[in-house]
Amino acid sequence: MSGKHVLCLDIEGGYGGSSRSLFQSLAHLPDKSIQPEVWCRRSGPIQSLYENIGIPCAITPNMPHVSALPRISRNLYVFGRHTLKHPNSRMFRQLLRKAAEEHFHVIHFNHEGLFLLAQWLRSRTQIPFTMHFRTNIIPSLFSYWQARVVSRSIDHAIFITENEQKTWQSLGLNNKLGDVIYNVVEDWQKATISHSKIPSDSRFKIASLSNYTWARGVDRLVETAVVLAKRGRRDILFVVAGDIQLSGSLPGKLGQIKKSKGSLADYAEAMGVADMFLFLGHVPNPSSVLAGCDALLKLSRENNPWGRDIIEALGAGLPVITVGSYNRFVESDKTGVLLGKYSVEEVAQNILRLTDNPILVKQLGDAAGLRIKILCNGSKQASELATIWHQVHRT
Repeated sequence: MSGKHVLCLDIEGGYGGSSRSLFQSLAHLPDKSIQPEVWCRRSGPIQSLYENIGIPCAITPNMPHVSALPRISRNLYVFGRHTLKHPNSRMFRQLLRKAAEEHFHVIHFNHEGLFLLAQWLRSRTQIPFTMHFRTNIIPSLFSYWQARVVSRSIDHAIFITENEQKTWQSLGLNNKLGDVIYNVVEDWQKATISHSKIPSDSRFKIASLSNYTWARGVDRLVETAVVLAKRGRRDILFVVAGDIQLSGSLPGKLGQIKKSKGSLADYAEAMGVADMFLFLGHVPNPSSVLAGCDALLKLSRENNPWGRDIIEALGAGLPVITVGSYNRFVESDKTGVLLGKYSVEEVAQNILRLTDNPILVKQLGDAAGLRIKILCNGSKQASELATIWHQVHRT
């Protein structure tokens, strides 16, 4: 069959990895047998990108989304708030129902946070649903419930790595539902102009492409800078792209700065290493940051060395220093440095090892780019996604 109309629901609007990953997949669809349309919950930089490639993209701000969290108290809060706001999404839900009945062959939920919307729509239409699973959710009563709801609501699951597949299946997601399709990364050899605010001096420049949360561990960059400064090495610049406002319940000095509505920049200043940081805020084109840097540092407390920022950095030919055990993308002394557990001293030592060895940096970066070119090939990964959409419609 040809001419499948697929509606993709995006909660981020270009301000996160799931949104950029969806765009890359749709941009590389092999032919017109899939005709996608995107509805974004947020207005953002992604809309102009879709316009440039001729894919319709609408803004639907009342798209409801919610996902299970680790603590019971937080779950009670977020799901309670979701219930209270449910009436506000009525017009959106009716619009979605009408679109599903009259125009689309498949609905693609681009994030597991749309699971309750999928449940609501499931009882109102018979067209197939697919869902992307992009996070490793922490086991809890609520996450087990979320997995059961998803199993009853969707026809096919798509996981960005084997890690998400294993996690969700352990929570009870039907193990016959899904496939692993790595995220698409743009051709690493394409030239990109460096971000205008990144200086062209001789300092070794380390990128970070994460909004601040405690789990993402962006504050560990400051800890690392402190160790480097103590060793007399201020010839390193951390280039941070993303929202750096502190949030959540934070310990020690971080917590004190957060109470006064401070940011990660205030934390760096308080720790005496402000001169080692360049904070760019949100950057619509992260590749411009990577083009001006020598490596990427990702010190997540979730030990997940495979996020969008990591594979984009590898694809841009940058070695990555990170933490975890999954080495499909980052492999020590082949495409970067993969530490089994976080140690600020080891992180600092490996940064210095790269800083003082530009030949090694190039070797690792070249290997990283080639690995991503194979594993995250645009036409191959997009073709696999298109095949799934054709299959679920025929079933």
